[in-house]
Amino acid sequence: MKSFDCVVVGAGPAGSAAAIAARRAGLEVAVVDTAPAGRDKTCGDGLTPRAVHALKELQLDAALPAYRNKGLKLHGYGGSVIAAWPSGHYGTEGSASPRSLFDGTLASLASSSGAEVFYECPATGAEFGADGRITGVITPRGVLGARWVIVADGVRSPFGKQLGRTWHRGEVYGIAARSYCATPFSDEPWMHSHVELRDDEGVIQPGYGWIFPLGDGTVNLGCGALSTDARPAKVNTKKLLGHYADQVRDEWQLGQPEHVTSALLPMGGAVSNVAGPNWMLVGDAAACVNPLNGEGIDYGLETAIMAVDLIADASGRHPDLTLVWPHELRRRYGEAFVLARTLARVLTYPQFLPLAGPMALRGLGGRYLMPAAARLMGNLVTEEDRDLVARVWHAAGSSVSRMRADTPLWDPV
Repeated sequence: MKSFDCVVVGAGPAGSAAAIAARRAGLEVAVVDTAPAGRDKTCGDGLTPRAVHALKELQLDAALPAYRNKGLKLHGYGGSVIAAWPSGHYGTEGSASPRSLFDGTLASLASSSGAEVFYECPATGAEFGADGRITGVITPRGVLGARWVIVADGVRSPFGKQLGRTWHRGEVYGIAARSYCATPFSDEPWMHSHVELRDDEGVIQPGYGWIFPLGDGTVNLGCGALSTDARPAKVNTKKLLGHYADQVRDEWQLGQPEHVTSALLPMGGAVSNVAGPNWMLVGDAAACVNPLNGEGIDYGLETAIMAVDLIADASGRHPDLTLVWPHELRRRYGEAFVLARTLARVLTYPQFLPLAGPMALRGLGGRYLMPAAARLMGNLVTEEDRDLVARVWHAAGSSVSRMRADTPLWDPV
């Protein structure tokens, strides 16, 4: 058994960022991942200014592609709105990168920082000490001894499930499919979202379609819908994706969708048991995904940094993270996630979008409401912001959190 200060389970953006941050804190780090190098994931591939800012905070500019975008173009219900990324704490530059390239670049940076990265090496179990702490992560290559374990194994989180992670499907969650399509417009500097998403029978779906240029001759084209156990989105996302591609093919001169994948997506912290005495779930594994747009790369990078900060601050001590880590997540994201989950739940009612959509995307609604909504969808409101939109968002988050005090939010079991 080889021992490490920190074993990271998962080599996605959150796992690689955690490994890099831990190495910079002077820790010996191992990263294990089930997939081979060049792993892929169902994702829109968009990098909001918040994600770009997090990469720069980590001094990982090398992971940023050359392509940049200016914001969102929102379409539907007879209207279109341009919502530029607002100036503020996170800057005004967004980007996009295919996940296989983005994840591979970050994993390579983790390896070059001194972390030992093991591909095709799933974490299949854990060994525990008498105090309940994980002492070793079991893999096909042997047991990796660990003082700390950071679990970043994605939305399904198979290792997290072994540790007791529970997903609450009564809260809103996402279903999504994505593809790549060739186009001569891959340098278009705007991310496009069609919020009037209809199936082949013309029925409005509780979600949206997206076209995110990648600057490499292709776009990421996908669609997503919102669902709960009580109101499941009865839609075949892959079939809907093909129908959506047909609708926009002439405008974008699209090739046929390729590399189509789909996934379910826990959102807004709707999971329990995300920490133990010396382990923490981060990123998608902890359902750190925005319920209003399905974006999670920024939260993955941020929670990775937060987790390593907790470990580094321990300075030789062995604090119990079972309650500390959920508290930190709730302090940082709790109010915003509960509010976003509540708003997303409203979107699952089939009567809502046909009524609200025309007002939001035309006239004064399109001029004032949707740019503010795009700011919220991009996770671009900070605790320090005091403008009207920010004050309304913070006040609403505080009120909804009090009303829904019993909602599951990273609760310990």
